[in-house]
Amino acid sequence: MSLTGYARVSTDDQDPAAQIDALRAAGCDPIFVEHASGATMQRPEWHACNRGLGRGDTLAVVRIDRLGRSLADLVNTLDNLAARGVHFRSLTEGIDTSTSLGTLFYQIAGAFAEYERALIRERTCAGIDAARAAGRRIGRPPALTNEQREFARRLRSQGEGVATIARLLEVSPSTIRRALVGMVEPKG
Repeated sequence: MSLTGYARVSTDDQDPAAQIDALRAAGCDPIFVEHASGATMQRPEWHACNRGLGRGDTLAVVRIDRLGRSLADLVNTLDNLAARGVHFRSLTEGIDTSTSLGTLFYQIAGAFAEYERALIRERTCAGIDAARAAGRRIGRPPALTNEQREFARRLRSQGEGVATIARLLEVSPSTIRRALVGMVEPKG
Protein backbone atom coordinates (compact mmCIF):
# COMPACT_ATOMS: atom_id res chain seq x y z
CA MET A 1 0.00 0.00 0.00
CA SER A 2 1.74 3.10 -1.25
CA LEU A 3 1.09 6.81 -0.89
CA THR A 4 1.65 8.22 -4.37
CA GLY A 5 1.84 11.95 -5.01
CA TYR A 6 0.75 13.83 -8.11
CA ALA A 7 1.75 17.46 -8.68
CA ARG A 8 0.68 19.52 -11.68
CA VAL A 9 1.42 23.02 -12.89
CA SER A 10 -0.24 24.47 -15.97
CA THR A 11 2.76 26.11 -17.64
CA ASP A 12 6.51 25.61 -17.78
CA ASP A 13 6.90 29.01 -16.10
CA GLN A 14 5.22 27.76 -12.92
CA ASP A 15 7.28 25.99 -10.27
CA PRO A 16 5.91 22.76 -8.75
CA ALA A 17 8.45 22.87 -5.86
CA ALA A 18 5.88 23.85 -3.19
CA GLN A 19 3.58 21.00 -4.25
CA ILE A 20 6.47 18.53 -4.24
CA ASP A 21 7.59 19.67 -0.77
CA ALA A 22 4.05 19.28 0.64
CA LEU A 23 3.67 15.82 -0.92
CA ARG A 24 7.06 14.73 0.46
CA ALA A 25 6.11 16.05 3.91
CA ALA A 26 2.91 13.94 3.71
CA GLY A 27 5.06 10.85 3.04
CA CYS A 28 4.44 10.42 -0.70
CA ASP A 29 6.80 8.18 -2.62
CA PRO A 30 6.79 8.20 -5.61
CA ILE A 31 5.76 11.68 -6.75
CA PHE A 32 4.76 12.33 -10.36
CA VAL A 33 5.20 15.90 -11.62
CA GLU A 34 3.26 17.21 -14.64
CA HIS A 35 3.73 20.41 -16.65
CA ALA A 36 0.39 20.51 -18.50
CA SER A 37 -2.95 22.28 -18.44
CA GLY A 38 -5.71 20.47 -16.60
CA ALA A 39 -7.90 20.96 -19.68
CA THR A 40 -5.82 18.59 -21.76
CA MET A 41 -5.95 14.84 -21.48
CA GLN A 42 -2.40 14.67 -22.88
CA ARG A 43 -0.85 14.25 -19.44
CA PRO A 44 1.78 11.48 -19.64
CA GLU A 45 2.80 11.78 -15.97
CA TRP A 46 -0.82 11.42 -14.87
CA HIS A 47 -1.22 8.33 -17.04
CA ALA A 48 1.99 6.82 -15.61
CA CYS A 49 0.86 7.67 -12.06
CA ASN A 50 -2.62 6.21 -12.62
CA ARG A 51 -1.21 2.99 -14.13
CA GLY A 52 0.94 2.44 -11.02
CA LEU A 53 -1.96 2.69 -8.56
CA GLY A 54 -3.47 -0.52 -7.23
CA ARG A 55 -5.94 -1.74 -4.60
CA GLY A 56 -5.17 -0.24 -1.20
CA ASP A 57 -2.91 2.53 -2.57
CA THR A 58 -3.64 6.20 -1.94
CA LEU A 59 -3.25 9.01 -4.46
CA ALA A 60 -2.41 12.38 -2.88
CA VAL A 61 -2.54 15.88 -4.36
CA VAL A 62 -1.90 19.22 -2.69
CA ARG A 63 -5.18 20.74 -3.93
CA ILE A 64 -8.11 19.01 -5.52
CA ASP A 65 -7.93 21.21 -8.65
CA ARG A 66 -4.54 19.63 -9.48
CA LEU A 67 -6.33 16.40 -10.35
CA GLY A 68 -9.33 17.45 -12.47
CA ARG A 69 -10.31 20.31 -14.74
CA SER A 70 -13.97 20.30 -13.73
CA LEU A 71 -16.17 18.77 -11.08
CA ALA A 72 -17.48 16.20 -13.55
CA ASP A 73 -13.93 15.30 -14.63
CA LEU A 74 -12.86 15.01 -11.00
CA VAL A 75 -15.80 12.77 -10.10
CA ASN A 76 -15.07 10.52 -13.11
CA THR A 77 -11.44 10.23 -12.01
CA LEU A 78 -12.43 9.49 -8.41
CA ASP A 79 -15.01 6.93 -9.60
CA ASN A 80 -12.30 5.18 -11.59
CA LEU A 81 -9.94 5.16 -8.59
CA ALA A 82 -12.65 3.93 -6.19
CA ALA A 83 -13.64 1.12 -8.56
CA ARG A 84 -10.03 -0.07 -8.45
CA GLY A 85 -9.84 0.19 -4.65
CA VAL A 86 -7.56 3.25 -4.70
CA HIS A 87 -8.09 5.95 -2.06
CA PHE A 88 -7.73 9.70 -2.68
CA ARG A 89 -6.34 12.41 -0.43
CA SER A 90 -6.24 16.18 -0.99
CA LEU A 91 -3.91 17.79 1.53
CA THR A 92 -5.24 21.38 1.44
CA GLU A 93 -8.95 20.52 1.57
CA GLY A 94 -8.44 17.68 4.06
CA ILE A 95 -10.26 15.15 1.89
CA ASP A 96 -9.39 11.49 2.46
CA THR A 97 -11.66 8.87 0.88
CA SER A 98 -10.30 6.22 3.23
CA THR A 99 -12.38 7.93 5.97
CA SER A 100 -16.15 8.17 6.30
CA LEU A 101 -16.03 12.00 6.07
CA GLY A 102 -13.92 11.80 2.91
CA THR A 103 -16.39 9.35 1.41
CA LEU A 104 -19.24 11.73 2.27
CA PHE A 105 -17.45 14.58 0.47
CA TYR A 106 -16.91 12.34 -2.54
CA GLN A 107 -20.63 11.44 -2.63
CA ILE A 108 -21.65 15.10 -2.31
CA ALA A 109 -19.25 16.04 -5.12
CA GLY A 110 -20.80 13.28 -7.25
CA ALA A 111 -24.30 14.65 -6.57
CA PHE A 112 -23.20 18.15 -7.59
CA ALA A 113 -21.57 16.80 -10.75
CA GLU A 114 -24.77 14.95 -11.65
CA TYR A 115 -26.76 18.14 -11.02
CA GLU A 116 -24.32 20.10 -13.21
CA ARG A 117 -24.72 17.55 -16.05
CA ALA A 118 -28.53 17.77 -15.75
CA LEU A 119 -28.42 21.58 -15.96
CA ILE A 120 -26.18 21.43 -19.02
CA ARG A 121 -28.55 18.92 -20.64
CA GLU A 122 -31.57 21.15 -19.88
CA ARG A 123 -29.84 24.25 -21.28
CA THR A 124 -28.79 22.34 -24.39
CA CYS A 125 -32.33 21.09 -25.01
CA ALA A 126 -33.77 24.58 -24.44
CA GLY A 127 -31.25 26.04 -26.91
CA ILE A 128 -32.10 23.42 -29.54
CA ASP A 129 -35.84 24.01 -29.07
CA ALA A 130 -35.35 27.79 -29.41
CA ALA A 131 -33.26 27.34 -32.56
CA ARG A 132 -35.88 25.05 -34.11
CA ALA A 133 -38.65 27.50 -33.20
CA ALA A 134 -36.65 30.22 -34.97
CA GLY A 135 -36.42 28.00 -38.06
CA ARG A 136 -32.69 27.29 -37.80
CA ARG A 137 -31.29 23.95 -38.85
CA ILE A 138 -29.80 21.84 -36.03
CA GLY A 139 -26.65 19.77 -36.44
CA ARG A 140 -23.96 19.60 -39.06
CA PRO A 141 -24.64 21.21 -42.39
CA PRO A 142 -25.44 18.76 -45.21
CA ALA A 143 -22.39 17.43 -47.04
CA LEU A 144 -24.10 17.84 -50.40
CA THR A 145 -26.19 20.62 -51.86
CA ASN A 146 -29.46 19.77 -53.64
CA GLU A 147 -27.67 20.28 -56.97
CA GLN A 148 -24.87 17.89 -55.98
CA ARG A 149 -27.41 15.28 -54.83
CA GLU A 150 -29.20 15.56 -58.18
CA PHE A 151 -25.85 15.31 -60.01
CA ALA A 152 -25.01 12.13 -58.02
CA ARG A 153 -28.39 10.59 -58.90
CA ARG A 154 -27.94 11.42 -62.55
CA LEU A 155 -24.46 9.84 -62.63
CA ARG A 156 -25.72 6.75 -60.80
CA SER A 157 -28.65 6.36 -63.22
CA GLN A 158 -26.07 6.42 -66.03
CA GLY A 159 -24.30 3.47 -64.37
CA GLU A 160 -21.47 5.31 -62.60
CA GLY A 161 -20.14 3.61 -59.44
CA VAL A 162 -20.68 5.02 -55.95
CA ALA A 163 -16.93 5.28 -55.27
CA THR A 164 -16.36 7.26 -58.47
CA ILE A 165 -19.22 9.65 -57.70
CA ALA A 166 -17.86 10.12 -54.17
CA ARG A 167 -14.40 10.99 -55.52
CA LEU A 168 -15.89 13.49 -57.99
CA LEU A 169 -17.89 15.24 -55.26
CA GLU A 170 -15.09 14.86 -52.65
CA VAL A 171 -17.27 13.10 -50.08
CA SER A 172 -17.37 9.61 -48.64
CA PRO A 173 -19.15 6.74 -50.44
CA SER A 174 -21.58 6.49 -47.50
CA THR A 175 -22.62 10.12 -48.11
CA ILE A 176 -23.39 9.22 -51.73
CA ARG A 177 -25.33 6.11 -50.66
CA ARG A 178 -27.47 8.25 -48.32
CA ALA A 179 -28.08 10.74 -51.15
CA LEU A 180 -29.22 7.87 -53.39
CA VAL A 181 -31.73 6.41 -50.90
CA GLY A 182 -35.06 5.77 -52.62
CA MET A 183 -33.52 5.92 -56.09
CA VAL A 184 -34.18 2.95 -58.38
CA GLU A 185 -30.81 1.39 -59.16
CA PRO A 186 -29.81 1.12 -62.83
CA LYS A 187 -30.02 -2.32 -64.42
CA GLY A 188 -26.86 -3.89 -65.57
